[in-house]
Amino acid sequence: MERTLEATGEDFASVRTGRANPGLYAKVMVDYYGSYTPLQQLASFNVPDARTILITPYDVSALREIEKALSDSEVGANPSNDGKTIRVTMPQLTEERRKEFVKLIKSKAEDHKIGIRNHRRKAKEAIDKQVKDGEIGEDDGARAEKELDANTKRFIDEIDEMAKAKEQELMEV
Repeated sequence: MERTLEATGEDFASVRTGRANPGLYAKVMVDYYGSYTPLQQLASFNVPDARTILITPYDVSALREIEKALSDSEVGANPSNDGKTIRVTMPQLTEERRKEFVKLIKSKAEDHKIGIRNHRRKAKEAIDKQVKDGEIGEDDGARAEKELDANTKRFIDEIDEMAKAKEQELMEV
């Protein structure tokens, strides 16, 4: 459940808001000498102002491949390079685009909540099996199930809070 919560945070970070954030490019893969490599392993990121990201490749020969990967990404920003660095200026979000991103956040949150519920179901099955096999008593099984339900609720509430915070960030003009 902890890993699902971490994955939720990473997914939410990849959805762009009005501000420049290097986390937008966390999932961008670059064709680097025939193998796909995460962009964050190939370049350093700098955010000089609220809507600009400067990407400086460690290997200048990879500049063209990085620029192509950025253009093909879902972020929706056009990169430009000066021969040594790539400058990405984030366009202003329209109200319609903001609402699309809110829908995307809600969808991702629901997907991650389903993942939490699947973990709960597997754990419940394991508890029931232990009770059935006599490894633990029925009281211990009931106590473990209550603790499992409390943890499940806590994680789902955290995902809801993360989604609400990201939604507020998106709707902020």
